[in-house]
Amino acid sequence: MGRRNAGTLRKQSTLNPPLKWAGGKRWLLPWLLPLWERASTPRLVEPFCGGLAVALGLNAERALLNDVNPHLINFYLWLQRGLVVRLHLANDKELYYAYRARFNELIADPETAASQEAAELFYYLNRTGYNGLCRFNKQGAFNVPFGRYKRINYVQDFSDYQAVLKRWQFTAGDFAEIQASPVDFIYADPPYDVEFTEYSQGGFTWDDQVRLAQWLAKHPGPVVASNQATKRIVELYRGLGFQLTLLDGPRRISCTGDRTPAKEILAVRNIT
Repeated sequence: MGRRNAGTLRKQSTLNPPLKWAGGKRWLLPWLLPLWERASTPRLVEPFCGGLAVALGLNAERALLNDVNPHLINFYLWLQRGLVVRLHLANDKELYYAYRARFNELIADPETAASQEAAELFYYLNRTGYNGLCRFNKQGAFNVPFGRYKRINYVQDFSDYQAVLKRWQFTAGDFAEIQASPVDFIYADPPYDVEFTEYSQGGFTWDDQVRLAQWLAKHPGPVVASNQATKRIVELYRGLGFQLTLLDGPRRISCTGDRTPAKEILAVRNIT
């Protein structure tokens, strides 16, 4: 396991990620870009696409982007259509909780869960809620509290994203359901091996971590995975034949205010 210096960023999209996203991997692009370029594969596959920092940063011509969170994917599907937000957007506590209640009402009904209004509310809650968290309770209701921002620069016209996202396919489901081709470049950034994993209803357990690592190890094409460098994660990926690199990742969210860099691994297979 070694350390590497970051390379020079190249060929990135000029578009910024449209959402705030806890654990976003924009900082990891200097390490991912050289791997992506060396692999020279036609399509990027992300089982946990999150805030789109990697897909936009790599500027992939073709991509299959999945997430288990259907409300996140619904937002991206509306971006593909040239979303223009019609809601009134304000950094206001009373408005936030009213919009949160309305969002939970919409997603409780399959007929309205994929609506434009649900997508617009998802964006508002993401930008206005605490630390950009996306958290659901066991009943499937969004329960992130109001944030602590002095000022928020909201975007209402997302039409600039339409040309880029129209080349990409979005799916919502378990990673094991992804139909990847043998030559696809898979980048997996699962919820970290830490206590907080409630990014979706049901969470992400240690059994899921093992299941993911084994699924990735079976892929014949290029594979890159990132995760918290816990002892058992290191042992898991090393035991499956991944080449590991130790990195200092930023810690942007902490209940204690601790911003000490967190140790992370970059696990690589089938890239020479």
